[in-house]
Amino acid sequence: MSQRPSFVVADQSATIAFLEKQLRPDRRIDTHGAVVFLTADRAYKMKRAVRFPYMDFSTADRRGEMCAAEIDINRRLAPEIYLGVAAVKPAADGGLVLGEVGERPADAIDWLVVMRRFDEDGLLDRMAERGALTTELMASLGARIAGFHDGLDAIRDGFCRPDDYRHSVAADVRQMVEQGERLDPETSRTLAEAMPGALEPHMDLVARRVEAGAIRRCHGDLHLRNIVAIDGRPVPFDAIEFSERIANIDVLYDLAFTLMDLCERDLRPLANRLLNEWLWRIGELQDAPHEAALALLPMFLARRASIRAFVDAQAAAVGGGDTSRARTYQKVALSFLQPAPPRLLAVGGLSGSGKTTMALKIAPGIGRNPGAVVVRSDVERKRRAGVALEERMPAGSYTPAASAQVYDALLARAERVLRAGHSVVLDAVFARAEERLAAEALARRVGVPFEGIWLDVPKEVAQSRVAGRKADASDATPAVVERQFDYDLGTIDWQRRQT
Repeated sequence: MSQRPSFVVADQSATIAFLEKQLRPDRRIDTHGAVVFLTADRAYKMKRAVRFPYMDFSTADRRGEMCAAEIDINRRLAPEIYLGVAAVKPAADGGLVLGEVGERPADAIDWLVVMRRFDEDGLLDRMAERGALTTELMASLGARIAGFHDGLDAIRDGFCRPDDYRHSVAADVRQMVEQGERLDPETSRTLAEAMPGALEPHMDLVARRVEAGAIRRCHGDLHLRNIVAIDGRPVPFDAIEFSERIANIDVLYDLAFTLMDLCERDLRPLANRLLNEWLWRIGELQDAPHEAALALLPMFLARRASIRAFVDAQAAAVGGGDTSRARTYQKVALSFLQPAPPRLLAVGGLSGSGKTTMALKIAPGIGRNPGAVVVRSDVERKRRAGVALEERMPAGSYTPAASAQVYDALLARAERVLRAGHSVVLDAVFARAEERLAAEALARRVGVPFEGIWLDVPKEVAQSRVAGRKADASDATPAVVERQFDYDLGTIDWQRRQT
């Protein structure tokens, strides 16, 4: 008889045998922390009776609590998937019986998370492998994650303060170095210096993010394999329920796992689209805005990649597998920490000239990963008014005074991004010469290179484009285009392109 591993604290073989017979699953998935039974239309997840330093499922009561916690956090993101908790309890004949979802019997011996089964070909890691991910899907994902983050309560006593970061980064470095030849030793040594070096200059920002409310009970494990497309919409699932230390994190660090996963797969344009959509929609934090937090993004991305390098190397050590992917994660981690001086670009033109299309096209190739932040006047206007991006502004909103305030806010947001070390692409009409000069002055004030691009377009083309828009932050109509073509634009010194 084989000896039970030390981390397994109870024998669940009778329960597993019962569930195999009761559920007659098509497939069973075994992990170190769970057994998942897949039937035609359901997935039943039983937590293993294990105890690790970071995860405790040692008693039936604890497993029941964790099943309930898994439902609670995941229903916020994936109500389409998570149905509830069911108990395994003693039957009158001395056997076992599976209770109904929602029942909480006092004599339960184990618990199951009950989910709707989905098509695994819709997992985003599989879609990435076959080249099926799109910018539209990333935009939808960014909106969904931003809404999720905004719905979470702020936490000010979690594992999120400067010394917590120092200890975490030190642990990341130590774990990589301890892998020895399974990882590239030289890269491990370089990261051992580079990661703390990327963190220390921003410790004041780390502290301000805590006080500003950026630390929340997040998903915690938001990689592509934990997101699935259902009916064309991305649905994150399998959020961490077992460790507040792992899940009580900065919302940008939560998003960073997905960004890292996309960049590691050479899908930087998709990562850029995801980041921008998230930034357009996430709620404001006055004392430590998300744009300022971009100074932490290189370290966040490097940490995510470094942890994945260690986990993959450790798994290869246990299973005798190849460590090449782990070494790739190491190199990716180091690439996130390479300097890339910020730049400011501005894309102007009348409505329908293709400014946003151009801005989003060029942004991924500018600056550090995952590319430039696109700061849009249309988004700024609606954020200031508290109007959803897809809704139209109230009548009378487009006054000269209101537009001046929008341009001031646009440039203020861009300045925060630039001072965080990230590049910016401005997307606005810039019909007035003073608006164009203000953008150029911002670049001089911050000390970054500037490039202005003006898009020319035939009036009929512009009117056709705006007439065909759906669910866009722009409220422009063919009538608006008609009026704009009568503007006195003055002398345009920016590079002119026909679209």
